[in-house]
Amino acid sequence: MRVAIDVRNLGKGRTGDEVVFFELVHQLAQRDRTHTYALLIDTRAPGYISTLARSLGITDADNFTIYECGSGNKFLWNLWTAQRFCRQHAIDIYHTQYIVPFFMPRRTKIVTHIHDVSFHVYGQLLRWVDRLFLNLLIPFALRRAAHIIAVSQFTKDEIIAYYRTPADKITVVPNAVTVRSDADVTEDSVRAQYGLPQHYIMALGTMQPRKNIPFLIDVFAQLRARMPEMHLVLVGKKAHNFDDEIMRRIAAHPGLSEAIVHLGYISDAEKHIVYKMASAFVFPSLYEGFGVPIVEALLAGTLVVASDIPPHREVGGECILYADPHNIDQYARILYDGLVGATRPPCTACPQFSWARSAEILEAVYTTTAMRSDA
Repeated sequence: MRVAIDVRNLGKGRTGDEVVFFELVHQLAQRDRTHTYALLIDTRAPGYISTLARSLGITDADNFTIYECGSGNKFLWNLWTAQRFCRQHAIDIYHTQYIVPFFMPRRTKIVTHIHDVSFHVYGQLLRWVDRLFLNLLIPFALRRAAHIIAVSQFTKDEIIAYYRTPADKITVVPNAVTVRSDADVTEDSVRAQYGLPQHYIMALGTMQPRKNIPFLIDVFAQLRARMPEMHLVLVGKKAHNFDDEIMRRIAAHPGLSEAIVHLGYISDAEKHIVYKMASAFVFPSLYEGFGVPIVEALLAGTLVVASDIPPHREVGGECILYADPHNIDQYARILYDGLVGATRPPCTACPQFSWARSAEILEAVYTTTAMRSDA
């Protein structure tokens, strides 16, 4: 079986989707020496391919090859680049995420990875042009794909509900977390490098509207009135569809900006340290497909206060505190009670998610999909 995996997001400082594809490919390289894998990237700086190969652990894996396939233009990639490569290399499975190529050789079966369907549920939070393209291309992708990967049972249920996709066409391949340490990255070095305060709560994610950061700013303003020593550390890029309301909400609370630190994108080793030193991790997101940061925070031994939504319940179980992501007073009270020890989750063990197990499920999806004559 010949499998091509679209890994254009690797090395671009994205958060969830980059991590998912990196970890799955890394695990496939550890377990599968039978099938042939082509990893497709767009044009990069000289030396990038060898660096990526080392980080993925495929330097000595003869069945894994990285191919630089030209322009990163998304339209051109899906119109021409992907299908041309699959035709030239007799690819059996093409694995991408969300949007799929418009044309494919008959022998090539498409597997698409859906992290969440927030673009459907909270479409009003997107720019109209993004909403237009997603409303056109996602239904086509779900119909065209031979199989669909969902990152959680919640996401699978959402795809079925909103797009009437048959349940047997979707397989749940759960996300997981790998903690990576670096001897040069310590609490002292991270605190010094980023100027971290002694006491802080932490939030992480792309600064998009569904992450509910303006709400968190109001929650933090209430918390700081009771705990003036507390700061807020925001980790994440100002990505596409950046929520402009964040800055307006900060300005609405005089003096609050001095207590907020924005780190932007940081390395995995640094991120684990920032989690570990935080008094609490707050995750008031309105919509998620899985909730990887919850697992990351639990692995660091940090108190988690997350929005009370189904995927967070699926991931966090009884190990975290939940609050209404629309009720500022309630969220601030639950966060404060957790910080002072008045309320603590009834368990401390982190839910078990494994990239190795997820890669095993994914490999089985490739195999069964390739064998289907009706896909």
